[in-house]
Amino acid sequence: VQLVESGGGLVQAGGSLRLSCAASGLTFNNWNMGWLRQAPGKERELVASINRSGESTDYVDSVKGRFTISRDNAKNTLYLEMNSLKPEDTAVYYCNARLGAYGYWGQGSQVTVSS
Repeated sequence: VQLVESGGGLVQAGGSLRLSCAASGLTFNNWNMGWLRQAPGKERELVASINRSGESTDYVDSVKGRFTISRDNAKNTLYLEMNSLKPEDTAVYYCNARLGAYGYWGQGSQVTVSS
């Protein structure tokens, strides 16, 4: 199983980025998916999650109204659209696949928001 994130980078506050996570080696539409992030010195936190069909999503309060999680099951790809970015959004963002007690992680993508 491979989860490969892309789309991170450096952006000014107020800007936008879109992260992608390409999945292979698993039946993508069987897995619930999520984006987590970890800032230096902080614990990893769940930012957004989406169910297998894409019909149900959930967000941490700090990103509600700014971030949108979506998935394309035909392309085996997960997305995170991030708008109105803030310096406190700076972190390594990880793609996660979850099925019961099982889970897989991507290698992470750095997002840096300058003030």
